[in-house]
Amino acid sequence: MGKVIAVAGKGGTGKTTTASQVVRYLAANGVSPVLAVDADPNSNLGETLGIEVEKTVGDIREGFMKDPQGVPSGMDKVNYLELLMNQVIIERKDFDLLVMGRQEGQGCYCMVNNILNRFTEELASSYKYMVVDNEAGMEHLSRRTSGRVDYLLLITDYSLRGLRAVKRIHDMLEDLKLDVKHKGLVVTRAPEDLNGTFLAEVKEIGVEIVGTVPDDPQLAVLDMEKGSMMDLADESASAQAVGGVMEKVLAAFA
Repeated sequence: MGKVIAVAGKGGTGKTTTASQVVRYLAANGVSPVLAVDADPNSNLGETLGIEVEKTVGDIREGFMKDPQGVPSGMDKVNYLELLMNQVIIERKDFDLLVMGRQEGQGCYCMVNNILNRFTEELASSYKYMVVDNEAGMEHLSRRTSGRVDYLLLITDYSLRGLRAVKRIHDMLEDLKLDVKHKGLVVTRAPEDLNGTFLAEVKEIGVEIVGTVPDDPQLAVLDMEKGSMMDLADESASAQAVGGVMEKVLAAFA
C-alpha cells in the first residue's frame, strides 16, 4: 500500500481546499498514481478538483441494502459490489477520485461495509499516494480503512475556534485506534506573524506548525469561475505555501 496523507479540520477552515492542493502538488510533481478520497459526507472535494460526481460509495451501499437480492444471475454479492465500486471510481490523467458520500441509514450494514472496506484497502494498494479529505470526526479512517495514516495534516484557519477543533481531533486519535506516523499543523488565512495567544494554544496541542497559508485572491477567482484547483497557477501564494508543506511531508517519508 502507498502512503496515506489524511487531511482533517473543522468545516470552513480550508480543509478541502488544502486537500485538493495536496493532490495538485503530487500530480504537478509527477508523483503518481494518486487516489483522492472524499470521505466527508458533505462531499465537495470533486468540485474543487473540477469533477462532477454522479455516484458515490454511499449510493452503492444504500442501493444494495434496498434490494440485496438484486444481484445479477451468475454473480455472487462480493463480485457484484466490487463491480459497482469500480464504476464509481472517476479516472483522470493525473489522479483518480473516490467519493464515499452519504452516511449509513438504519439497518445492519456489516456485510456490505466489510466488502466495501476490503475493496477500498485493495484499491489503495495500487496507488503511490492516497489523499483523504476527512470529516472532523475522522470516522472514515477508523471504520473504513486499516487505520494507518502516514501523515496527518491538521487544518485550522487563523482563529482560536478552528485551533480548538484541531485539538479535539488530535485528542480523539488514540480513542479511534489510528496509527498515525507523522502529523503537522497547517494554518490557513494566516498573517505574516502569528500572535502569542495563538502560538500558546498550538504549544498546548503539541503539534508542530508545518506551514502557514496566506489569503490568496486567486482562490476566490477560481471559485467564482467554477474552476479546478488543478488549474491554479504555480506562482499563487497558496500553491507556494502548500508546496512548502508538501516538501516537509515527503521529507518525512524519506
